[in-house]
Amino acid sequence: MRKFIATMMLIMAVAAVSAQDNIYSFKVKNDKGEEVSLEQYKGKLLLVVNTATRCGFTPQYKDLEEIYEKYNEQGFEILDFPCNQFGQQAPGTIAEIKEFCSANYNVKFTQFDKIEVNGENEIPLYTWLKANAENKNNIRWNFTKFLISTDGKVLKRFEPGDKMTDVDAAVAQALKTDK
Repeated sequence: MRKFIATMMLIMAVAAVSAQDNIYSFKVKNDKGEEVSLEQYKGKLLLVVNTATRCGFTPQYKDLEEIYEKYNEQGFEILDFPCNQFGQQAPGTIAEIKEFCSANYNVKFTQFDKIEVNGENEIPLYTWLKANAENKNNIRWNFTKFLISTDGKVLKRFEPGDKMTDVDAAVAQALKTDK
């Protein structure tokens, strides 16, 4: 009976989160563990990505930083959420992760606290992202990306193996049409 009640509560929580209209009502923890509102990104084009420092896709940090530098002045932001959920590939503290990213990839985009993107400990933001993307499946691995419009809605989901040139092209197109 307890498992049934827990399952029903999870279903109701997912339904409530999924019903939210846009990304701006979510609060997440920054790299200092403080709760911050995504409202501060209202009107910006966003790329939300779960990352890891010891993953086969870790070199995508370089491409992400290049895209960030290319489009940031046009109102584009990357929101990076390290995730240790897949093969323990994001070990260490957020400070250690930030140091690694800075030293190895010169990352300047915003990095948040470590999170989980699937399961009972997934943060509500990721419940909403998955529910509002065309592909509603669980996150399969790190470096899954969600492109978010300037009005806070999911435009596209990119899987880790998708070409970064496709991500770049989608950002460029959205900046042209999403004004």
